[in-house]
Amino acid sequence: MAERLRTYAAFWPYYVGEHVRPATRRLHFLGTALVLACLVLGVTADAWWLAAMPVAGYGPAWLAHLLTERNRPATFRYPFYSLVADFHMFGLMCLGRMDAEVARVKAAGRP
Repeated sequence: MAERLRTYAAFWPYYVGEHVRPATRRLHFLGTALVLACLVLGVTADAWWLAAMPVAGYGPAWLAHLLTERNRPATFRYPFYSLVADFHMFGLMCLGRMDAEVARVKAAGRP
């Protein structure tokens, strides 16, 4: 992908295409859930939990890309869009709609 994606709408299909394997999405889901847990614990129990958020979130996600998807995390090139997309994917997974979104993006042809 040589040309830079300039909008989130353009980035989203690329992001989905980088997360086609269910195991990758599950590890991302785990990471995002851990981030949310660290946030709650950081606010309610001990602020040190806030420092664990990046490791809790990126650890499982980056392992997924390394071991399952075998691609480079979008975070390195698109940090903000990638963060938003992680929560977007998390929400779709909570609703049971992410598999359909992957199928839709594949059918449309990813960038």
